[in-house]
Amino acid sequence: MLAAGQVFGQVATDTVAPPAETVVPAAKADRYGLRLGVDLNKIAKGFYTDDYRGLEIVGDYRLSKKLYAAAEIGNEEYTIDDRQVNFTTTGSYLKVGFDFNAYENWLDMENMIYVGFRYSVASFSQTLNSYKIYDNRLIVDGVRYLDEVTVISGREYSSLNAHWAEVVGGVKAEVFDNLFLGFSVRLNLLFTDKKPDNFDNLHIPGYNRTYAGSFGAGFNYTVSYFIPLYKKAAKPAEKATP
Repeated sequence: MLAAGQVFGQVATDTVAPPAETVVPAAKADRYGLRLGVDLNKIAKGFYTDDYRGLEIVGDYRLSKKLYAAAEIGNEEYTIDDRQVNFTTTGSYLKVGFDFNAYENWLDMENMIYVGFRYSVASFSQTLNSYKIYDNRLIVDGVRYLDEVTVISGREYSSLNAHWAEVVGGVKAEVFDNLFLGFSVRLNLLFTDKKPDNFDNLHIPGYNRTYAGSFGAGFNYTVSYFIPLYKKAAKPAEKATP
């Protein structure tokens, strides 16, 4: 009996439970594709500003997990009535560059908080509708007065162009499946512009008002739709070696 008990105890001790089945989670896949949309700000401005018509199409294409190729193309016609001059700017522009997404998404989110750069070029014309001068030939009771006179011109200056760079910062948030709302702020640096004779480029399509100096600013509100083309497995996070 003692020998049988020893053998049974040895068999029980040597029995090992089979290992549990290891479940390997599926790798997360990032979507790559083209996102196209429009600038809502320019469309809305055409309704509340009588002398403005504009349209801007925006787009980006995902190159890597964080980097996107980006571009904007647009057209504007804007009549500005200043204190001394009334003029109309008409033309088109193109902006190309990239955006870097600094936001770390989780799960299947595809939102963006980004910074970027654009190189921009515009081709346009300026029409000087009218301008005001002061005439000192008005004399009343022997007193000479300055009289403001409006001169109708209608002269058109064509084949104008401009080149500038933009530093961009903005956000894009997915509000419905593949539908994104966005907002961006742009700081502009004007490199060169072809100016008309005896006049100036007071407004450049895509650049906005020039004012004084070479710096400008702008912004846009966008709605865009993402067109997925393919998926790429995301690289797993590296674990520290114990």
